[in-house]
Amino acid sequence: MLLLDVLIQYGTMSLDRTFSYAYRGTDKIEPWYRVVVEFNHREIVGFVTAIKEVNQTPEEFAKLNGFPVKDIIRVIDTAPLVTQGLIDLAKKVSEYYLAPLISVLQAMLPVSLSPRRSAIKGPKIAYEQWVRLKDWNEDNLTPKQLEVVRLLKDNGDVLKKEAGTPAVVSKLIENGVLEVYRRERFRTPITEIERTKGPILTADQQKAVDGILASPKQTCLLQGITGSGKTEVYLALTEKMLEQERTVLFLVPEINLTPAMVRYFVSRFGTDVAVLHSGLTNAERYDEYRRIRMGLAKIVVGARSAVFAPLRNIGLIVLDEEHVESYKQDNVPYYHAREVAIFRAEQDGAKVVLGSATPTLETKARAMRGVYGYFELKRRINEKPLPKTEIIDLTKPRIYGPRSRKISQPLLDKISENLLSGKQSILLLNRRGYWTTIICSQCGHYFICPTCGGNLTYHTSDEMLKCHHCGHVELFPKVCPSCGSPKLTRVGYGTERVVRELNELFPTARIARLDSDVGKVAKNIEKTLASFKAGEADILVGTQMVAKGHDFPKVTLSAVIDADIGLSLPTYRASERAFELIAQAVGRSGRSADTGTAMIQTYNPNHYAIRYGALQDYESFFLREMQERKMGKYPPYVYLALLSFQGKSEERTIEASLDFKRLIDLQDFEDVSLLGPITPFYAMGDGKFKRVLLVKFKKRDGICDYILSLTRQFAGKGGIDISINIDPLDY
Repeated sequence: MLLLDVLIQYGTMSLDRTFSYAYRGTDKIEPWYRVVVEFNHREIVGFVTAIKEVNQTPEEFAKLNGFPVKDIIRVIDTAPLVTQGLIDLAKKVSEYYLAPLISVLQAMLPVSLSPRRSAIKGPKIAYEQWVRLKDWNEDNLTPKQLEVVRLLKDNGDVLKKEAGTPAVVSKLIENGVLEVYRRERFRTPITEIERTKGPILTADQQKAVDGILASPKQTCLLQGITGSGKTEVYLALTEKMLEQERTVLFLVPEINLTPAMVRYFVSRFGTDVAVLHSGLTNAERYDEYRRIRMGLAKIVVGARSAVFAPLRNIGLIVLDEEHVESYKQDNVPYYHAREVAIFRAEQDGAKVVLGSATPTLETKARAMRGVYGYFELKRRINEKPLPKTEIIDLTKPRIYGPRSRKISQPLLDKISENLLSGKQSILLLNRRGYWTTIICSQCGHYFICPTCGGNLTYHTSDEMLKCHHCGHVELFPKVCPSCGSPKLTRVGYGTERVVRELNELFPTARIARLDSDVGKVAKNIEKTLASFKAGEADILVGTQMVAKGHDFPKVTLSAVIDADIGLSLPTYRASERAFELIAQAVGRSGRSADTGTAMIQTYNPNHYAIRYGALQDYESFFLREMQERKMGKYPPYVYLALLSFQGKSEERTIEASLDFKRLIDLQDFEDVSLLGPITPFYAMGDGKFKRVLLVKFKKRDGICDYILSLTRQFAGKGGIDISINIDPLDY
């Protein structure tokens, strides 16, 4: 029999090992095939990691080794799903992030190919019926039959449905004149568009391209102000890689940026482009993954998970807008696409380009220390100046006019001026919904999420209360559930309420909204952006989606309605987030012939993140924020590991987190400090109580191995789940 080492589908620490199964079938089987096995009286999916031939029956094996070995139920695959390079990458990611290997493999593969039970019913290969000429003799054919034969003579093989009427084609097949066969059909989301030639690069762009190609550094930072033409640098680098017969992986932080980037690449490079992101159907993603694996695509454009695309011979990996936090996975295995890209580049000898107007402090610091190559684009393509910026101090008396308590009078005046002149405006409010807080004014009952403890926000579009953290929804009650009072106080506002107020203030204006609620319906994001770019709306109101990477030539006003959102959050990155969002929002204005204006509404006009963000002064912000990070002992001066404890019993959860901390303290590691355990901002998860412990360290040696071994000891005991997040962005 064959003895298989099988990694089962459950991504928990206590099961992060292989289990032995027997195989006595006749189907071909190799490492990294998926198999169906029985585990704990359930049929589940596993990944075969190793195969060994043994001259024993399962019964003899059990007798000699002291434990029984079950037969696998069946083999799923007919070829390995992943290359050896991707297996090596998965092991590297698992090791770095202290994550179960199976969880990395599940993140790596599209849903339909994932090693989990639900994937078995996923999409399969789609086929089309084609016909070809088998007999070239035209004797004894009717005119209709002759028409079909000559069509194939002129055009070669064609789709059966396009060859002629079904009756005629069927008769020709029956008589042996035509032969029908199946050909695989790829369900691709990409539409061919007219090919274009790229513009001549500016001197700064050409200098960046040449410098990156010649740099001895594997990873390079391309820092360029908004509108400086970073995309053309990426495209020029891609062209160089294709000339060298190498492939390119291009990552964007949000799926709403993917269509625009795909159009850029398809117009320049044609059908060599594939796309991978969560907005595709399962069938589309399945086919795109296979098309890439078969070598039919040389360029992959996609969001975070596309970093695992099965490309071979990669020459270039680009992370556009590398500062955006969506590059970090928010559940196990908690990987960051930047680090995975660097791991992949090491395997293939590729270049990594990290592009941003506002790079993360970690990336900028590595560039300044010479760990990364460093290249700049300091001027906008059209030599246009940055927008004129105005910080609106909301603490000033009479800053609001009689018509609005959300939009200041100076901003209202500017919006009105823009409407009269036929120009477009973008208003950013990084908070969706209508009312953001509901409180009973009778008893003080606060409407919070029963699953995670977060705020419940009222959405007027469907009259629901929604949690923007975990997705919980419930009907908006007419009375307080605690005391029955109908006196419910509504506090705060989101994008829905701003749009409603603008419609009342400017009844003739065409107003669009863009947030994740709009984006729930497929293609809505792309439609909204295309419509706004075409001038079919005067004002676009949205969350951070509107601030990232878009180029709207007619926009001459960009405004941040509440720049203080997020500044008070208990995270070391609060100021960096605020700065990035403001700077990116400011950069949406004045990108063509007309000079732009940016207006920032704030109750903290002297906060350095707001002042420097309004001026797009990254260097000053970087220096100030680095001082704050050094004093607080946060990245890039230390590494972080966030240990999250969850349990149905709050007492046991607290006890486990305290025991964990005590055991780390006893080791007396050098340059290791602990914060907590504390109650996180979202105090619950899946209805369980949460506590977190933040570990700060300067070297991974010792401490990471110890954390992993402790986690395995604690895993599952007392009903407590423990997860490890290396390089967390929040705590």
